[in-house]
Amino acid sequence: MPQFAIYRNPGRNREIPFVVQIQSNRLERSVGRVVMPLVRRSGSAPPNHQLTPHLHVEGEDVFANPFDLATVPAARLGTAVGVLAERDQDKIIRALDELVSRA
Repeated sequence: MPQFAIYRNPGRNREIPFVVQIQSNRLERSVGRVVMPLVRRSGSAPPNHQLTPHLHVEGEDVFANPFDLATVPAARLGTAVGVLAERDQDKIIRALDELVSRA
C-alpha cells in the first residue's frame, strides 16, 4: 500500500467517495493507515486553496480535507483504485504543511 494510494471510502459518508493514504511507506508494518478524505466538490466546497486542494479522481471532482485525518485498519481499505499523480501529491504535502505550520 504505497503512500498517496487512493481507496474507495470504507466509511458510510457518501460525500467522501475516496480517501488517500498519506502515511509514509516506512511505516508499512503498522496495522492502520493514516488517510485524508477526498470530499465531493459541490456548491459549498471551499475555494481552491493550498489547505484544501481540488483534485480530480476517477471522474469525480473532489477536495482534500486535512481537518478530518483518520486512521483506518489497512485490511478495511481494500484494493487501491490508483495513486495520486506527483503534482497532486505535492498539493497534499503543501496542505499538510499549511495545517501544521507555525506561521
